[in-house]
Amino acid sequence: MATNNKQTKTSFCYPIIRVVVLFIVMGFSTSLALASESSLRADPANSQQVERGKKIYMRFCSLCHGRKLQGQPQWHLPNSDGKMPAPPHDETGHTWHHADIVLFNITKYGLVPPHAPEGYQSDMPAWGETLKDEDIWAVLAFIKSRWPKENLEFRKKINKDYKPF
Repeated sequence: MATNNKQTKTSFCYPIIRVVVLFIVMGFSTSLALASESSLRADPANSQQVERGKKIYMRFCSLCHGRKLQGQPQWHLPNSDGKMPAPPHDETGHTWHHADIVLFNITKYGLVPPHAPEGYQSDMPAWGETLKDEDIWAVLAFIKSRWPKENLEFRKKINKDYKPF
């Protein structure tokens, strides 16, 4: 009878241990993913990232958003085809009002929900097939490097307080 009791305890403990180990491994994996994601953030103080971002921006983004980040004329009004023009990425536009991860997602996936209304019309392509994630973060670092100090300070709060949909 004592043997059965011991077997019952053992057979009960092994699944619990497996679950605990699984949670530890999952937690460790999640923290690694978060660490790697956070290491890719756009840092306007990182001169290497900014320089890399500038080259990528000039090649892929400046055609629409302007070499000086000025955007297209009348960027806040739809064109005759119903599409919205490219906004400026300097301090005169609204880019600096958005959290970094929102800007990253718009650049990678395009202007689609949840970052734009369903059916939103724009010429903004999804760059995820063309640019690596670190390239997108570098472009954002370049853009942020051009903003006034006050905008960057404001953005710290935006990034800290951002809650995904």
